[in-house]
Amino acid sequence: MNEVLEFLKLCRVYYIATVEGDQPRVRPFGAQCEFEEKLYLTTSNQKAVYAQMKANSKVEISGMSPDGRWIRLTAQAVFDERREAKTAMLEANPELRSMYSEDDGKMEVFYLQNANAVICSFTAEPVSYSF
Repeated sequence: MNEVLEFLKLCRVYYIATVEGDQPRVRPFGAQCEFEEKLYLTTSNQKAVYAQMKANSKVEISGMSPDGRWIRLTAQAVFDERREAKTAMLEANPELRSMYSEDDGKMEVFYLQNANAVICSFTAEPVSYSF
C-alpha cells in the first residue's frame, strides 16, 4: 500500500473513474493519506462523485508520474465517517483546510479496499500490488 500511496503523491494529479447508470465518469483528484494502514482519499458529499460511489463503490484510478510511469488501480471505496480519519486527511494535506474542516458536514473520506494496482512503464516490467 505504501508504494501505491507514494506513487499517487508523485503523480500529484490522478483520475478516478466511477459509474453513473451505464455512463463512466472520470475526474481529477490529488489528495491522499495513510490512516490506520489504509490508503484514504477525500471528496465532498455535495459532488456527483460521492453519490456515484455510494451507489456503486467500485472505482478505478489512473495517473502518470513525471518520469513517464503510470498506475492503474481497481478498488472498492469504503467511506469512513470518523472525525479521526478526516483529521488525518487534513493533516496530510493542509491545503484542503481552505475547502474543508472535520465538522463542516461536507467533507467525506474513504479508503480503498480489495485494491489491485499495477505500476507500468515502457522500459520495465509492470509491478503489481494488492491491499
